[in-house]
Amino acid sequence: MAVTALLDVLVLGAGPAGAAVAARLLQRGVTSFALLERYALPRDKPCGGGLTGHAGEAFAALGLALRVPHVPAPRARVRFGRFERTVEMARPVDVIRRVDFDADLIAQVREQGAEVIESEAAERLVVRADAVEVTTNRGRTLRARVVVGADGVASIVRKHLAGNAKALPHRLYMQELPAGGSAVPRDTMVYDFSAMPDGIRGYTWLFPAPGDRINIGIMHYPADRRGGPELLRRMRERSLALGVDAPAKGALGWPVWGYDPRAPIAAPRLLTVGDAAGIDGLTGEGIAVAMEHGIVAGDHVARALESADFAFGGYRRAIRRAVVGRELALDRQLAHMLYQRGDKWREWMALVLFDPDVLEMYAARVSGSQVLADQKLRLARAMLRHVVKRRGRLRELAAAMA
Repeated sequence: MAVTALLDVLVLGAGPAGAAVAARLLQRGVTSFALLERYALPRDKPCGGGLTGHAGEAFAALGLALRVPHVPAPRARVRFGRFERTVEMARPVDVIRRVDFDADLIAQVREQGAEVIESEAAERLVVRADAVEVTTNRGRTLRARVVVGADGVASIVRKHLAGNAKALPHRLYMQELPAGGSAVPRDTMVYDFSAMPDGIRGYTWLFPAPGDRINIGIMHYPADRRGGPELLRRMRERSLALGVDAPAKGALGWPVWGYDPRAPIAAPRLLTVGDAAGIDGLTGEGIAVAMEHGIVAGDHVARALESADFAFGGYRRAIRRAVVGRELALDRQLAHMLYQRGDKWREWMALVLFDPDVLEMYAARVSGSQVLADQKLRLARAMLRHVVKRRGRLRELAAAMA
């Protein structure tokens, strides 16, 4: 079995999280590293494609640019049965196609000098006193002082850290279709919660996509188990209601882990980022989260190499205190309230839909023009208003469902 020379860093995965870590390492003067990607590039990944949250700030901080075709969406439409409201966003959300986006991010870090190894998968890792040994499907062993798991929901690093911990993932399905003659607006993202009364704990989305295409999908929070056939049926039902006749076949599904501030995301010589560390539990968004994770991880790795302290004991706390961690922690709480089992979700859905200020805050959160975690007083005021208006709002909710 071939054993390679010792690297400073080995990044598993060449998606947005891996590219962000690479860009940050290069900014910090770290050059002895490689990205290991199990697939040949370019490779596609199912995704809604919205660069929501603080993606723009992450691009700027990493010295990267959005160079691929994208569709700006300056407004969002929220639907629930007969209810519909459109909110303007302070800055547009750019919708991309992941196959193009991921490939160009890797092209950018390659242009800056990053080494990317394609079509080779990590199958086993062993943490030694002085390095981590990663065995690949090509029968060789890569050695690095630090390994960063940017390898998605099935991350080998996440599995090493979590052990036998049991958790249910979010379930998502998406399908990309030609826009054709559909009446779908090309400047609006649609979030449709109409399947909530049928047991779906999440929403159906419809986004404009580059190349005169549309991206439709569904996200289901793991409050209870729903099988793929049911989720696909609900997605098609809601798509028809939105004016899109999606074919019965062609949708792609994938699981994702919601962020949990208590979950282990680091250990000596190991870090996780992006989907491996947990995404937004409220919206299922992961691109901006991955890039923000990459900034924090790159800084911690660079400092570890300078100090020769590879414990990473402060990494989970640093993620939690960063803007990305504060937003993820709040969204985790909101998702638990909004997507819970039983009928209590109606209380929170009535608040979200019928308090205009809450929808404005949601739009600001999606566009990244505001840190929702810093709006606790505004959120508290919305809760107080709801105490007064809840009965009327619940009647409006029932009328919207009728």
